[in-house]
Amino acid sequence: MKQRKRPYFGSIKWRVFLGCTILIAIMLAVLWIFQTCFLSTFYKGIKTRQIQLGAQEIVKHINDENLNDRLETISKEKQLCIVITDETGYVLYSQEAWKNCILHRMNAVLYLRAYYITQEHGGTYLEQGKAAHGPDEENALWSDGRQKLTLSPETMLYTTITENKDGSARFIMLYTNLSPVQATVETLRMQLFWVTVLMIVLAFVLALILSHTITGPIRRINESAKQLAKGRYDTQFEEGGYQEIRELAQTLNYAAGELSKVEGLQRELVANISHDLRTPLTMIIGYAEVMRDLPGENTPENIQVIIDEATRLSTLVNDVLDISKLRSGTETMQVEVFNLTESIRQILQRYSKMTDYRITFRAEGDVWVKGDPLKLSQVVYNLVNNAITYTGKDKVVDICQTTAQGRVRISVTDTGEGIDPKLLNDIWDRYYKVDKAHKRAQIGTGLGLSIVKSILDLHPGTTYGVRSKLGEGSCFWFEMEQQPAPLPGTTE
Repeated sequence: MKQRKRPYFGSIKWRVFLGCTILIAIMLAVLWIFQTCFLSTFYKGIKTRQIQLGAQEIVKHINDENLNDRLETISKEKQLCIVITDETGYVLYSQEAWKNCILHRMNAVLYLRAYYITQEHGGTYLEQGKAAHGPDEENALWSDGRQKLTLSPETMLYTTITENKDGSARFIMLYTNLSPVQATVETLRMQLFWVTVLMIVLAFVLALILSHTITGPIRRINESAKQLAKGRYDTQFEEGGYQEIRELAQTLNYAAGELSKVEGLQRELVANISHDLRTPLTMIIGYAEVMRDLPGENTPENIQVIIDEATRLSTLVNDVLDISKLRSGTETMQVEVFNLTESIRQILQRYSKMTDYRITFRAEGDVWVKGDPLKLSQVVYNLVNNAITYTGKDKVVDICQTTAQGRVRISVTDTGEGIDPKLLNDIWDRYYKVDKAHKRAQIGTGLGLSIVKSILDLHPGTTYGVRSKLGEGSCFWFEMEQQPAPLPGTTE
C-alpha cells in the first residue's frame, strides 16, 4: 500500500506561520481585554488614587497662608471640586472644577451631616455614584428633610477630617466626575479595531517572510541531501541562513567529503583484496594442474606451495572477518593476566620458519599485562607483518620492549621509506593505504593497522601511535599498564 503523504500544513514553514499568527492574535486579544473590559476599573482606580493624593496634599498644606492658590492649582490639575468647612459646616475655602457640582449645592446642614458620617468612618469616607439607583432614602448625608441630593452615575466623593494649627477641625470634601471614561472606551475600541486589522495584515506578511527565511535554506539542504543519498558525493550544501543552518550545512559538506573518501577507499580495498585473492588462487590452481597432468610432479615441495597459498588465502579471509566483527562490536573479549614477553617470543619463533627476514627482539625481562592474549597476539602479528612489508632492502625488523612508571611499551621498527607526516593520522583507517601502488605483503593482508587500532581500542588505558621519518623508516608502538607477575603455582 502506498504511504500516505503527510499534510503540507505539517511543514516547518506553515507551523512557523501559524505560530506567529496565533501569537499576534493572543497579543491583540489581551490588548482588547485590558483596554475595553478592564479600562473602566483601571480608570476608576487611578481616579481614586488621584483624589486621595489631592486630599493628602491639602492636609499637608492646610496651615499655609497661600492655601487658596494651592487649592486652585490642585483643582485644575486633578479636575477636582474642593470644599473646606469647619466643624459647624461653615465654608472656609471653595474651588469649583465642574459646573453645578454637588458640593456647591449642599447647605450647611448637609455639610454637617457629611462631617458626622466621615467621623463614623474613622475620619475618611469615599463614595461612588450608582448608575441605576439613587442613594438610599435613609442616607442622612443626602437629605436634611427638605433637600435631597443624589450622586450622579460615574462620580466620586471623598471626605476627610484634619486639624488646623490652632487645634480646630477642618472638614475637606473633594468631588470628581468619571463620566469621560465611556467616551474614552469607545474611542479606544475604534482605534483598536483598526490597529487589529493592521496588525493582522502585518502578522500575515511577517509570518510568511519569517517562515520562508527559515525554511528556504532547510528546503535546499533537504534537496542536496537527497542527491547525496543517491551517491552523488560531490553535492555541495549551501551554507546560508541562520547560524544553526550554516553549521548543519558545514557538517553535511564535511560528511559528504568523508563519504566520498570512504567510497574511493572502499573501491581501492575491493581491488586490493581481489588481487590478493586472485594470486593464491592462481598458484593453487596452477600447481594442482601441474601435479595432475605431469607425472612425477606430485612432490612435497609442490604440495607445500599449495598449503602456503591456501594458508595465505585463509589469513586474508580471517582478517576481513576480524575487522568486520571488531567494527560491529560483536567480538567478545577473554581478558586475563598473561606474559606478554613470552607471547611475543612464541610469535617470533613461528616467523623464523616462514621468512628470511632478520627479526630481532630486545627485552630486559618478562612483563605481564591484563588483556585478551589472542587479540594482543594479533596486534603483534599485524605490526610485524606491516614492518616486513615496508622494511628496507636489508630486511631488518626490530622489536623492543621497554618499561617505565608501571607501563610497558612494545615498539616495532622497520628500515623502509617512512611515511609522510601529513598521512600519519590516516594510516589507521580500515580503507587507507599509504602506498597507492598495490604492494603485497609477504605475510598479511593490508588490513593489519585497522585491526591493530580496533583491538587496542578495546583495551582500556592502552595507547598507541607511530613515529616516522621519510627515508629512515617507521616505528609503530603500543603501551599498556604493567601487571604484577602471578605467584608461583597460580594460573596466569
